[in-house]
Amino acid sequence: MNEPENARKTVTIDIRKDLFGANENAAVLNAENFKAHGVFSLDIMGSVGTGKTQLIEALCERLGKKYRILMFAGDLATTIDADRVAAHGVDTVQINTGTACHLDARMIKVALQKVKLADYHIVFIENVGNLICPAGYSLGVDKKVVVVSVTEGPYMIQKHPLTIKSADMIVINKIDLAEALEFDIDALEADIREVDADLPVFRISSKTGEGIEELIAALSL
Repeated sequence: MNEPENARKTVTIDIRKDLFGANENAAVLNAENFKAHGVFSLDIMGSVGTGKTQLIEALCERLGKKYRILMFAGDLATTIDADRVAAHGVDTVQINTGTACHLDARMIKVALQKVKLADYHIVFIENVGNLICPAGYSLGVDKKVVVVSVTEGPYMIQKHPLTIKSADMIVINKIDLAEALEFDIDALEADIREVDADLPVFRISSKTGEGIEELIAALSL
């Protein structure tokens, strides 16, 4: 029996499946691209003000003579972070997202088409300053590094357990300020261990350089 022409149909679209599926497909392509060119890639995530850019600067200062480095800077607007890293002799690509609170694999895929990846050994991707949105989007990198800092207060890990679970390693930054702020770093690390007992944790001061060499060694760089 034929349905009448005015019969109504309901079509269900799984936006989450479509969006994340497209992102994962792009992430796989990015990973293949990095691997094909022998490039080691890092997605560096963290809230605004945790010191992500300063951490990248410290890494570039120590690795720049040994490796050719490219940095993708994700931000809503401006080239401030990219300009800071470029001052260390590193090539940079700015990705302004407008209103998007994260980078996704498709953005990185497009950005990779703008550079000659074979010219580089390491790619640092500084994600948009946000500790929630970026965690759900794989970029196809070798390592996800989540940066937290003593200036964010004692409950950062407890409030963002899923972000911690998505990480390959955690950097506790700005430890040089811990005493002045009366901040308990041991308690913060204990919170991390509650989420993942085996997750590598590095206590670092990007300003003084404390802990940077240990992080570099853990990355086998």
